[in-house]
Amino acid sequence: MSEKMKLNDMQDNDVRRQVFWMLKRLSSYSLWKRKRDAWEVFAYAYEAAVQNWPKSQPEQMDADMLPQIYEVLSLYNEGVSELAKGHRFVWRVDGPLALAIDKAGTISRYFYTDPDYWERGMQLALYPPPVEALHMLMRASEFVGEYGPTEVPDTPHMTARCPTPGSLLNPDAYKFAFYDLPYPVLPADLPEVPVGTDLIIRSGQRVPTDGIWEPVRVQREKAFGIVPLGVKKAENNGCFNYLVADGKAPYIAEWNEALGRAERVATYWRLLWEDLRYKDDAAPDESEYFLEAKISSGFPAEEQPAEEVEVRTGDICPVTGTWEATEFDNHRIEALQGMVMPDVLASAAGSGERRVHWVTWRLVRRG
Repeated sequence: MSEKMKLNDMQDNDVRRQVFWMLKRLSSYSLWKRKRDAWEVFAYAYEAAVQNWPKSQPEQMDADMLPQIYEVLSLYNEGVSELAKGHRFVWRVDGPLALAIDKAGTISRYFYTDPDYWERGMQLALYPPPVEALHMLMRASEFVGEYGPTEVPDTPHMTARCPTPGSLLNPDAYKFAFYDLPYPVLPADLPEVPVGTDLIIRSGQRVPTDGIWEPVRVQREKAFGIVPLGVKKAENNGCFNYLVADGKAPYIAEWNEALGRAERVATYWRLLWEDLRYKDDAAPDESEYFLEAKISSGFPAEEQPAEEVEVRTGDICPVTGTWEATEFDNHRIEALQGMVMPDVLASAAGSGERRVHWVTWRLVRRG
């Protein structure tokens, strides 16, 4: 079996464990808090850019986008606060976190509409460097599969958020035309997937509890071969999905060989794991969702002394630690490996006017 075929094999135990872990990560407080924090950094940087962009530079950021950007931040603030209490209605269609990523998606599609770089909601070329720095700050709040825990709208043709394991596990799903998103580092030892419960619902029925559900084909016992009774056997019928309580169980897409296209079909869903996190106000240790990749021996930052490691605003941080802006000796930040290095909002020499500065960051101390 090829590696790509294996990525879509829900009978494979490794694939099942990885998908289960990915869905727990995508529905975790830690991930959504990171999304919220990254969007805040982007919002402040965008506002500073609008206020301080040099008139001599042709690239100008649209000030009319600011109210939308801060609306998204407000939705993240509301949603993350509720999620911390174990309230997962935030992922319903009209919930704050579902609305936040929908509106953030609209902002990303219309981020920079210069016709040399954009057409009909599509980016055509790499943005100019100062625009690209802001663009990468925005993308730092994005995660592949982030729609995973959100409710599927009950409309024709809408199917489960995670159609195949490959939508989460295939590294190619993290690569886009002009940027890449980081592939998560999975723990060395993933726990086994829980045995399915007796709670089974069908597409279109209300979901009774938040959690990870498995689509299954169901065989029922029959009385005298006629009247269906209890469930006799339930076999996997596709990729696990996170379903939010009180939403309707989604349909799935199945390939129709005769018609040569995917069709929306009903399925049964069996509860694998009920999500009870955060309801007792206890914050579980979720550090495993953000493990750092080991830097290979060929990566220069691992071998260089701290004072020789430098990156620019908009670059990816190569190593966790304390970084200092070389042009501003008193400006230090704590940065995690993989994050986008920010700009600096500081007074300009001479005028004293506060402006956004794209700077060189020097590693002061490794984390």
